[in-house]
Parts: sequence; structure tokens; C-alpha cells
Amino acid sequence: MSAAADLLQLTEVTAVFDGFKALDISYFAVDRGELRVVIGPNGAGKTTLCDVISGKTAPTSGRVVFDDHDITGWRDTAIAALGVGRKFQTPSVFDSLTVAENLELALPGRRSVWGALVARLSSEERDRIDAQLKRVRLDRERDRPARLLSHGQRQWLEISMLMLSRPRLLLVDEPAAGLTDHETALTAELLLELKGEHTLIVIEHDMSFVRRLGGIVTVLCEGKVLAQGPLDQVSADERVRAAYLGRAKKAG
Repeated sequence: MSAAADLLQLTEVTAVFDGFKALDISYFAVDRGELRVVIGPNGAGKTTLCDVISGKTAPTSGRVVFDDHDITGWRDTAIAALGVGRKFQTPSVFDSLTVAENLELALPGRRSVWGALVARLSSEERDRIDAQLKRVRLDRERDRPARLLSHGQRQWLEISMLMLSRPRLLLVDEPAAGLTDHETALTAELLLELKGEHTLIVIEHDMSFVRRLGGIVTVLCEGKVLAQGPLDQVSADERVRAAYLGRAKKAG
């Protein structure tokens, strides 16, 4: 992978909290249009990595570059405006609003719930919402309150809300958690569809889900990159087995 192809680069990045080094990455890079999966045991630094990339946490040292912009220490709102979207493990949607209303609120320029609901949609905005609903198999649920959706459908709705802002990099935290087998398969299919059109970093524990996604896997342990490569390659690494895979669900 060449530096010119990288959308994201972290160089000599550390994050220290009360003397504890939660992140200590010499180099981490993700190619444009790539789907990268990050795995590791609890406390490995996965969430901190996403926090640093998204601007929720400023690195103690080092450099973070996104799309040739040095975003080290930028505010999270500025990084989001540059094209970094983040989906947390627990879906954050408005339960009292319908599926379509949640998407209307997510449209660029909609700054309040009331403002979004009283504003008239343009034909282009309506088409974008309709296309996104079909893409995530929620077109038949458009008028249903979000609180009545399954956990998997709520995951797809939140991903859809992020997609409407057209992020270039999407950070996705444990998208398979709590899903049925059918929802898990559809979620993997959706993320693979987004690959190429968007760059994705997926944090995941479910090894069978990781195998569905394919591609390069980065293993974190104690804040450092322990191994990187295809799943079969990192699964065979004795250091990885000792640190993580031996205690996790066996790869499918």
C-alpha cells in the first residue's frame, strides 16, 4: 500500500490517560475504498483508536492525517465535517420518530428535530432517502416508529443516517453485536456494498463475521499493532492466539 493511496495515516500516535498508555501505534494506514477490520481483546485500544481518529480524544503525541489534512488535535465536529462518520455499538436514533423522519433529520443542514420535520424535502433529498431505504431493506418500514424496529434494523437505520452525510471514512463499532444470523448476514452484505464507495474501519469481536467481510485485519493488543494481514494469516500467528483468538469465538 503506497502512502499516496492512503486515506488515513497514524504515525507514532500515543494516547496516555493518568500515566496509562492506552494507545501506542508506530504506524497505521488505511487505503482509500478499503474495508479494514480491527480486532483485539478488551482493553486493546480499539475504541481509543476510533476516538483519536474521530477527534473525540486528542492524541498525547504523534500525527493523524486524513485525506492529506493533518487533523491531529482537531475538534470532532471539524473532523466530521471533513468526512469522518462514526457509528457506535448502541444505535443512536430517535425512537419517537419514524424511519423516514430519522433520515430527514440526518440530511445535511437539518440542525434541529423541529426544523427538519417542518422543512419541505426537495425531490433530490426525497430520492436520496428512498434509495437509502431500499439499500438497507427498510423501504417497507419507512413510516414505522424507530422504537418498533429490531436491533438489526436499528443498526441499518443509523448507518443510513450516517451515509446521508456522505462520509469518506466510516467508523463502525461492533455492527454484529446482538444480531440474529439473518441480520448478521445482511449487515455483512451491506458493509461489503459500501466498500469502495466509502472507506470503512470496522471494530468487531465475532470472528465468523470478520471472515464474512474478508480483507485485511489489524490486531491490537495493549494499544499496539500486534499483527496485520488476512484473517487466516493473523489467526496462525502464535502471538495473536495467545493474546486474543484463543479466548475468542473460533473463526468460522
